[in-house]
Amino acid sequence: MGHGAFTGIAIGALLGVGSEIVGLLGFSIIFALLITYIKNKSHAGADTVIGVFSSTAIALGLMLMSAGGQFNKFSRFLIGDLLSITHDDLISLTAVFALVVTAWAILFNRLLILSVNQTLARSRGIRTRRVESAFAVLLALVVALSIQWVGILIINALLVLPAAAARNVTNSVKSYHALSVLIAVTSGLVGLFLAYEINSAAGATIVVCAAIVYFVTLVLKPRFVK
Repeated sequence: MGHGAFTGIAIGALLGVGSEIVGLLGFSIIFALLITYIKNKSHAGADTVIGVFSSTAIALGLMLMSAGGQFNKFSRFLIGDLLSITHDDLISLTAVFALVVTAWAILFNRLLILSVNQTLARSRGIRTRRVESAFAVLLALVVALSIQWVGILIINALLVLPAAAARNVTNSVKSYHALSVLIAVTSGLVGLFLAYEINSAAGATIVVCAAIVYFVTLVLKPRFVK
C-alpha cells in the first residue's frame, strides 16, 4: 500500500492535482482493490501478488518522479516526519480512527472466518470479495493518510511488527488484537520520546522499538504458545 501511495503522489503531481492527499487516496484505493481482484482471479499466492504489485508500484513511482524532475520535492515521503502533524491532521486522523473502529466492529467476525478458510466463509453466506475489498480500502485509507508522517520506507514495518510480536505470545484472537494495539501504542510513545532525546528520526525510532518488542516476544514464545 505504501508503494502504491508513492505512485499516487507521482501521478497526481504529473496531472497537476492540487492536493497531494487526493492523488494518494485515489491511487491507494484503486491499488488496493486491484490487488484484491487479481488475488481472487489468479492462482498465485497472496504474497506473490503483493510482491509483484509493490515492486512495480515503487518502480513506477520513482520513474515518474525522476522523469518529471520533481523527485526532490516529494522525497520527504520516503522517510516522513512524524513531528510535522498539524491540528487539522489530528482531526482527520481521529475521523479515520472512528471509521476504522466502526468498520472493524462490523466486519470482525466475517474477516475472522475469511482468514481461516475462504470456502468456509462462502458456505456461511459471507460475500468474501466484498469483505476483502472493504478491508483493503480501509487499509489503503490508513496508509495513504499516515504515509506523509511515517514514510514509505518504514510504514510496512509499523503495520507488521506489532501484530507479529503479539502473535508470538497470544493464544486467542481477542488477546492477539488487544496486545497488537498495546504494542503499537507503546512502541509509538517510547519511540517518540526516545527520538526527541537522541535527536533521531521519529518514525524509524518507533520501528526499532517495535522490532525490539518483536525479538523479545520471539524469545518468550515457547513459554506462552504450547
